[in-house]
Amino acid sequence: MAELLRNPYVLVKAKEELEQIIGKESDISRLPYLQSILKETFRLHPAVPLLLPRQAREEVEIHGFTIPKGAQIMVNAWAIGRDPVTWNNPNSFIPERFLGLEVHAKGNNFELIPFGAGRRICPGMLLAMRMLHMILGSLIHWFDWKLPVGVEPESLDMREKFGITLEKAKPLVAIPTPR
Repeated sequence: MAELLRNPYVLVKAKEELEQIIGKESDISRLPYLQSILKETFRLHPAVPLLLPRQAREEVEIHGFTIPKGAQIMVNAWAIGRDPVTWNNPNSFIPERFLGLEVHAKGNNFELIPFGAGRRICPGMLLAMRMLHMILGSLIHWFDWKLPVGVEPESLDMREKFGITLEKAKPLVAIPTPR
């Protein structure tokens, strides 16, 4: 919600998509822009910035670095999502970058791994994906949103507080009004 309020044009596009589709059918596959918003949010703000440690099964060299057998490895999902080699304009919230791409949050493409990947992928991923689409879609569809008086989208504090999970340093305050 913070990124949507900080980027009002994205919120408007999501509302338009929901208004066109909701009522006809509520199939998430028919809401590509909403899917793109969630992927872009996962990319910029992964819930778990450092994925659970893994252990190297054998010695391996990656980009000139030798990782010894048995070494503990932490995967930095936060840094992967902001890698300028992979992402154009990596610190900007641009959901359109995912439109027409076959990039999934399932860990198939290692540039987007909010739930991890492989055999140890988060077991709650499917539930989270269904719930997040439903919740965000409902919040956008049923309410108009505004920031408190005196707070402009450009001045919204987007700093993060790192820990086991990633959260906003300052909680979002948004005012809903029924549509």
